Amino acid sequence: MFGAMRQSWYDANQVSTSYSASYLVVAGGGGGGGGGGGGGGAGGLLSGTATLNVGTTYTATVGGGGNQHSNGSDSTFAGTGFTTLDSVGGGGGGNNTGNPGQPSDQGIAGGSGGGGGASGGGANSGGAGTAGQGNNGGANGSFIYGFPTGGGGGAGAVGQDGVAAGNSGNGGVGVQSSITGTATYYAGGGGGQSYYFTPGSGGSGGGGTGASGGSANGGVGTANTGGGGGGGGSGGGTGGSGVVIISVPTANYSGTTTGSPSITTSGSNTIITFNASGTYTA
Repeated sequence: MFGAMRQSWYDANQVSTSYSASYLVVAGGGGGGGGGGGGGGAGGLLSGTATLNVGTTYTATVGGGGNQHSNGSDSTFAGTGFTTLDSVGGGGGGNNTGNPGQPSDQGIAGGSGGGGGASGGGANSGGAGTAGQGNNGGANGSFIYGFPTGGGGGAGAVGQDGVAAGNSGNGGVGVQSSITGTATYYAGGGGGQSYYFTPGSGGSGGGGTGASGGSANGGVGTANTGGGGGGGGSGGGTGGSGVVIISVPTANYSGTTTGSPSITTSGSNTIITFNASGTYTA
């Protein structure tokens, strides 16, 4: 009987050395192309669960959005003894140089790929997305009149192709997450610019809208969603910054952070939202 009591006391006084947490890591979106540009690709998106070790400090790095025809920056969540979560920055949208098939006319590969830019009759492809994080950008419409462009890829779908002698491609839709307790879309692609027809709309999840006409700038991606920037008739829209969100059981939440993350609760969990880089000690 004494042995059973001792074992019961021992079990009741064990201190947990680890606990499970949910995560959402979204990279910065790519910038839209300019001068008749394709939409920027959304930042790469990773979500799932991981084990955090008590006393270990984990660093969240939040990637910024890319400028015109430039990729966004990676977002990461890392710590000692932990496999780093690395979401790849979104690909920049292709420009329009007037010389079909030039590298700068193509969408750039990234978390999701940027859309192909306009050109004088040649085909410009969209950039490739990263497997498990995003999708490819759309191609341009390959037709001199109208100069339709491709939409940037989103975490949930590819960017649409521009329609020959018609409308430009919409950005790919993002992915909906309820990690904060509210269903929200993240990582939508930017829409392609159009000179004469309908520009592409941004994908749900912060994608910027493509510009209409030859002098307007593309719409910017929404901050802290990883949305791609819209293609511009003049300048391409800047991609939206990324975000790192960690959800832990409130019973395990340590309260030790740096970088001023937003702290909220949902049910029995505490939500740590890093809109800028910081740390959490489990």
